[in-house]
Amino acid sequence: MSAFSEAGKPGRGRRVILWRHGQTSWNVERRFQGTTDVELTETGVAQARRAARLLASLKPDAIVASDLRRAAHTAAELAALTGLDVTHDEALRETYAGVWQGLTHEEIIARHGDEYAAWKRGEPVRRGGGELETEVADRAAPVVLRHAEKLPENGTLVVASHGGTIRTTIGRLLGLDPHNWESLGGLSNCCWSVLGEGARGWRLLEHNAGTLPEPVLGDDD
Repeated sequence: MSAFSEAGKPGRGRRVILWRHGQTSWNVERRFQGTTDVELTETGVAQARRAARLLASLKPDAIVASDLRRAAHTAAELAALTGLDVTHDEALRETYAGVWQGLTHEEIIARHGDEYAAWKRGEPVRRGGGELETEVADRAAPVVLRHAEKLPENGTLVVASHGGTIRTTIGRLLGLDPHNWESLGGLSNCCWSVLGEGARGWRLLEHNAGTLPEPVLGDDD
């Protein structure tokens, strides 16, 4: 088999849309959510409904989502418009960050400044005693690939997840060195990135799409 034909079955034209959940109160307060199950705000619900209308026009074939409520409820808005079922998978949850969870951005810097600085430098850090970014990719990327493989030719998968998890998944699927994953900017609430299948594997077609530029409020800013 040639290298060309091994690189993701060229010509199938699959797309993966990685969609961040809508706004939560902890996003507004700049509290690190991680795996804490925080609900959408009214604004977050409105964001999800608006984004769902746009994504529905792309005629997705399948929807998979984190089981945390902020992502699951975001995905439900798209399911309501498309009639598709949502498959929930805990492997798509946000990064577990131990004692960082529930702290504001300022509190993290004040209490764990050295750890925070090391993470921003791209060093492998267990933020708050939690997961490494590579471990997040280890659990999330295979889920995305497994569902993408089930798509029909030119099919589209929507993945409703979280900013940090989406960043690490994109980095892994693009084959970027983990040190360079920070070069992928954060996603605003209810915005998404699009990966397309090319001859050499997955390519980043769009990033932080879906709206006029808004601040990135969340765990991965």
